[in-house]
Amino acid sequence: MRAEIISIGDELTSGQRLDTNSQWIAERLGEIGVPVMFHTTVSDDLAANVMVFRQACERAGLVIASGGLGPTADDLTRQAIAEMAGVELVQDDASLAHIKAMFARRKREMPASNTIQAMFPRGARAIPNPHGTAPGIDFTLTDRVGKSSRIFALPGVPAELKEMFGATVRPEIQKVLSVGGIKKVIAHHRIKCFGVGESDLEGMLPDLIRRGRSPSVGITVSKATITLRITSEGENEQVARSSMLPTIETIRQCLSSLVYGEEDDELQHVVIRMLQKRKLTLAVAECGTGGLISNWLSECDPSGEVFKFGTVVRSPGSGAGLLGLPGEVTAGDQPYSPDFAAAIAAHVRTRAGTDLALSIGPFPQADSPTSVPGEIHFALARPAGVIVKSSAFAGHPEILKPRAAKQALNLLRLEMGDI
Repeated sequence: MRAEIISIGDELTSGQRLDTNSQWIAERLGEIGVPVMFHTTVSDDLAANVMVFRQACERAGLVIASGGLGPTADDLTRQAIAEMAGVELVQDDASLAHIKAMFARRKREMPASNTIQAMFPRGARAIPNPHGTAPGIDFTLTDRVGKSSRIFALPGVPAELKEMFGATVRPEIQKVLSVGGIKKVIAHHRIKCFGVGESDLEGMLPDLIRRGRSPSVGITVSKATITLRITSEGENEQVARSSMLPTIETIRQCLSSLVYGEEDDELQHVVIRMLQKRKLTLAVAECGTGGLISNWLSECDPSGEVFKFGTVVRSPGSGAGLLGLPGEVTAGDQPYSPDFAAAIAAHVRTRAGTDLALSIGPFPQADSPTSVPGEIHFALARPAGVIVKSSAFAGHPEILKPRAAKQALNLLRLEMGDI
């Protein structure tokens, strides 16, 4: 069995609201071994809805829709399913009684328009909605050759959708899987990497990202962080996760220190954990990244246990007095040199009284002299001295700050193993 998820609403197709229901449903289906092959988003248009439901039933045995079950004129899900199936809408008295009771408990008179929420395509069953006035729809469409698709339509309100899925939809799907002799779960695991480009990293993995491989390995990039997504199947969670262990081990062996974490880990999470484990304190001075590193570290260490001090230097000259930098460090082209980044790190470490200090020099400017054109410099001050690294300053403007911030944190992560 494979599934398609349909999200309905003008607010989604127009971009005014983010569709989080589809993500949540897909994750829940994966937990019971149902792969989701298609995600479709459609506006509040009857003809478009009919077409989308028809296409979904042609290519998936399970269709789960969210939205379009309200009482207003733009709520068209029930009509679309009925029209697609060639059946009329009929009233479900039990659902109508539930809706009336909901209004009575709220001490409100039920508008006549809410009666439509008790109308279902003939042959459908109602999915109870304990805390809302929009019952869901459970409908099976069988075509001329006997192929059937099971449709579950749920309201778009996330809290109601999740409750109804857990109480009714999930058990119904599991019944179908049990009758068909299908019993499996789909497990996912994410490995986080930083330090090379996507194509370079793929070349370091021996045929792991090949299509059709099991477990499968996918690769995505977001602001210079590379995520490897491992997916496996098994008769239960333990079997599924055990089957991916050799792949995880191969990835770690091949990529070594490029791997920094798993699942939701970001570099700042790893750095804070390493500092806490080693009982080290850190100060940060940022010239190029506008406080991005300090913000990340503050969120991961809200009590200030290890991240003690952060400062943002908007221009090389403006921070000289505050940091106590000697004049020769800020003169001429020095602010764009490795020496400037090293001097900032050393001075901030002394003034903050921390074990370590991390600095990022200013981003090179097109009309400014630089020691090496197009480079940004990072420095880490530690008891044994100052380490300076440089990186090419190139790429889309939107990624320059987060990538530079991650490069600085990655320098700290790699060097902490030797401290």
